[in-house]
Amino acid sequence: MSKKARTEFFPSISKIQFEGPQSTNPLAFKYYQPDEVIMGKKMRDWCRFAVCWWHTFNGQMGTDPFSNVKTHLRPWDKDSSMETFLTRVDVAFEFFTKLGVDYYCFHDVDVAPQGESLTEFQSNLDTISDKLLSKQKETGVKLLWSTQNLFSHPRYKDGAATSPNFDSFAFGCAQTKKMLDVGKKLNAETHVFWGGREGFATALNTKVKSELDHMASFLKMAVAYKKKIGFTAQFTIEPKAREPTAHQYDYDAQTVIGFLYQHGLENDFKVNIEPNHTTLAGHDYEHDLRMASALGMLGSIDCNAGQPYLGWDTDEFPSDPRKALLSMLIVVEQGGIAPGGNNFDCKLRRESTDIEDMFIAHIGGMDCLARGLIGACKLVQEGLMKKALETRYSSWNTSSLAKKVEDGKATLEEIEAYALAASEPKTSSGKQEYLEQLINRYI
Repeated sequence: MSKKARTEFFPSISKIQFEGPQSTNPLAFKYYQPDEVIMGKKMRDWCRFAVCWWHTFNGQMGTDPFSNVKTHLRPWDKDSSMETFLTRVDVAFEFFTKLGVDYYCFHDVDVAPQGESLTEFQSNLDTISDKLLSKQKETGVKLLWSTQNLFSHPRYKDGAATSPNFDSFAFGCAQTKKMLDVGKKLNAETHVFWGGREGFATALNTKVKSELDHMASFLKMAVAYKKKIGFTAQFTIEPKAREPTAHQYDYDAQTVIGFLYQHGLENDFKVNIEPNHTTLAGHDYEHDLRMASALGMLGSIDCNAGQPYLGWDTDEFPSDPRKALLSMLIVVEQGGIAPGGNNFDCKLRRESTDIEDMFIAHIGGMDCLARGLIGACKLVQEGLMKKALETRYSSWNTSSLAKKVEDGKATLEEIEAYALAASEPKTSSGKQEYLEQLINRYI
């Protein structure tokens, strides 16, 4: 009997190739050349692109807050059986290899059915992760990060790490422990903590201090277990201002970083920034990337976009070259994003129903960020922005007293004496308009 031929889930799609900026082929890269070296790194190593499992393969495609009826109908999504989940692994890795990404990301509930009990869920994860590991070895595609979903199940209606119900807290800890084991098994390079319901709808029924302390205890236990099992992945926390709660404890990058320092966790965690979440917090697209990087805490990026005039998280693929340049400039200036990456936490629009749209959307996002990378590297190499910044802050480099301030050794008395002896300060232009137009030259 002949061996059964392997099923191909995207038979009309070949491996995506680079055709250059003049190409009009939607199924080809215009800017992304993974092995092109820019400023000493291959483009793939600057970008470290990953596909998210939940928006792409987990069977919820085409739903939105106003309808749970799917519009993205896929032939492999037959039911919620273990067989369907196992088939999705084959679908996903064919997609990864044809698209040409090096990484993927998932939540536990994305890849395995929860079953009737926590024990059954863990058993299902063991079976699925065995197949994931086999496909990783077969294809060379790696796990950028994994995480536990502690927000979808009804037991987490009031949160997990911050739940008023201890049993819900305990279930969240058990899920987290299991996913740390799975992450180690699959050689995950990062582990993300996103507290989807760690916050409150009203402070009237909430012990805020207790919940924050419980969350700190939860994170400290995760750190201890990570060390115990020898798991070397980077830990990150993903900020989000609101939705689904009225107030999330992880509001933005600086809120999270302050929390980490308050609880002595600053050496154990960095932040995973999702620019769409940043805009929900009322900031510019690249704001949290910049603030986290400035504080040495930018660990990874969920590179999606949203609509500033909508009040919810729309998870769109990046398509704005200027925002891409500003974001990749931050990555370039900090020397890269490893062991994190650019994960496409993005979903097709409800109206985009063709299977080829899955590829077109990711190609567009990869090209947009690659274009941003090319411009950012050129901007850094030409040094015009750096020169403008150095000129603006030059007085801090010409005064020994200024250096003393930066070293934390100056006193108010000696600064006063300096000011009393000095002439009225001569201020200089901030050159904002010049710099804004300068950026446009590199898009």
